[in-house]
Amino acid sequence: MSASGGTKAIMAALVANLSIAVAKFVAAFFTGSSSMLAEGIHSVADSGNQVLLLVGGKRAARASTKEHPFGYGRERYFYAFVVAVVLFAIGALFSLYEGYHKLSHAEPLTSPAWAFGVLIFAIIAEIFSFRTAIREANLVRGRQGWIAFIRRSKSPELPVILLEDLGALLGLVFALFGVTMAVVTGNPVWDAVGTLMIGVLLAVISVVLAVETKSLLVGEGASPEVEEQVRRALESAPEVDRIIHMRTLHLGPEELLVGAKIAVSHDETAGEVARGIDEAEQRIREAVPIARVIYLEPDLDRSRTPTP
Repeated sequence: MSASGGTKAIMAALVANLSIAVAKFVAAFFTGSSSMLAEGIHSVADSGNQVLLLVGGKRAARASTKEHPFGYGRERYFYAFVVAVVLFAIGALFSLYEGYHKLSHAEPLTSPAWAFGVLIFAIIAEIFSFRTAIREANLVRGRQGWIAFIRRSKSPELPVILLEDLGALLGLVFALFGVTMAVVTGNPVWDAVGTLMIGVLLAVISVVLAVETKSLLVGEGASPEVEEQVRRALESAPEVDRIIHMRTLHLGPEELLVGAKIAVSHDETAGEVARGIDEAEQRIREAVPIARVIYLEPDLDRSRTPTP
């Protein structure tokens, strides 16, 4: 995923969430709805998360240093993991607490028209934000299904925004359900039920995000498709007899480390081996531009070395 595509989706979500958060808090003030209050906190958490993603992208772009010779690309993974923690700590836990509190101290809603108006506005705004995220994701996900894209993407921003926007839309539906049932039945407990549903939803999304970003943070290799491209490029180099073994590691979403031990002919000179390695590296970079760091170790193909 290009950084620009992720930034566009983040900015669309940030603008939508800030405007929605203000509207939700106004509605919560006039109606006393716990669902609206939970949704307001949800939007604030989402807005903070989008700021964190922008900060992560900015910090990841810093040049490498002696202390960090491979750069700061993984900062994007770290901040995406923080997003999952924030979503759980602020969004899910607050919603669950507020829902429990309202169940224990149910109060009737006042001026429910405010809630309905804000919820409809918020749903429309979130649809536009979600559509932007889907459009940006479609540019890079290829033939992958949505679940596969979220699980296999090496760039954390779009999966995070997709799940956040989906969660926001579902949360609004839950809030609308809770408020509607509270108005129709005259029982404010339904508002608390909607709040609890929002809390459970946010907890599930935060756990999914935490699991996926943790894997990226620990370190993931290239996708099978990219690894095969690297392998083909390496094997096409004239001085490479075969690949003895190869490893890849994402240093960041657009930075790949490639390390391989390659077999060379036993009768080649050191100069020929060096030129062969240069040629192999060039072919890898042409095939996979994100392969920024390449280490190739030449070795004799002992399975073919003639015995004296």
